Amino acid sequence: MLKFSKPTSAGRRGYVNVDRSELSKSRPVKKLTVAITRSYGRNNNGHITSRHRSAGHKKLYRLIDFKRSTREVEGTVMGIEYDPNRTTYIALIKYPNEELAYILAPQGLKAGDVIKASDSRIEPNVGNAMPLKHLPVGTEIHNIEFKIGKGGQIARSAGAYATLMAKDATNATIRLASGEMRFVNINCYATVGILSNHDHKNKSDAKAGRSRWKGIRPSVRGVAMNPVDHPHGGGEGKTSGGRHPVSPWGLPTKGYKTRSNKRTDHMIIRKRNKK
Repeated sequence: MLKFSKPTSAGRRGYVNVDRSELSKSRPVKKLTVAITRSYGRNNNGHITSRHRSAGHKKLYRLIDFKRSTREVEGTVMGIEYDPNRTTYIALIKYPNEELAYILAPQGLKAGDVIKASDSRIEPNVGNAMPLKHLPVGTEIHNIEFKIGKGGQIARSAGAYATLMAKDATNATIRLASGEMRFVNINCYATVGILSNHDHKNKSDAKAGRSRWKGIRPSVRGVAMNPVDHPHGGGEGKTSGGRHPVSPWGLPTKGYKTRSNKRTDHMIIRKRNKK
């Protein structure tokens, strides 16, 4: 649900945020957080190696259990929390042995719900995790493993999910949000459900300062630079660049394919955005 601000100032005009009133107000669990050492885009010599990065607001990193390592026992959802390090919300889970863990929170999961991760077949309820071979075809899933035991790598951001399309003896076919169809080992884990905070894409910061709080510095257009600084720079009067968009180092920036992982090419059935 979105929350629209009244234009009481220039910085509030046009500001649209997500209503987080239903989230837990408690502080994150101390033993499940670590301090982040940030480089602000600099290397060990102090030179900028990643542009447009700055300090931003200080934040603690929440340790997320992408592997769903506590298995065969039911866990109770203690609350749904905001995580400044990712777009989706996270859920605090408490197990019978008093162990606590954070997982990615899917839509519909709320405090008091009971979830489970198991190597065997269990009910495909929202929040439950199991190998793909035990999930029914057509299930919407997230936090999907690429390598057995490595932990979820696919569909981890707000509103993200993939769909289980088919299964055979060794592989499962999943369709990603981009339209890509690919094979994944049938023994890889996945969690049932669509991730929470699907309205994140509809937010509007409304002012540059809010980006600075996030650690994002301004980006100067190449056409506004001099020729010595960018391939699009220079020219008499205002120009539009005079060539296809490139980076400051001359590499194409729109539509240029950079994938070079031939080892897993055979796992892709249909590339993204293909009809």
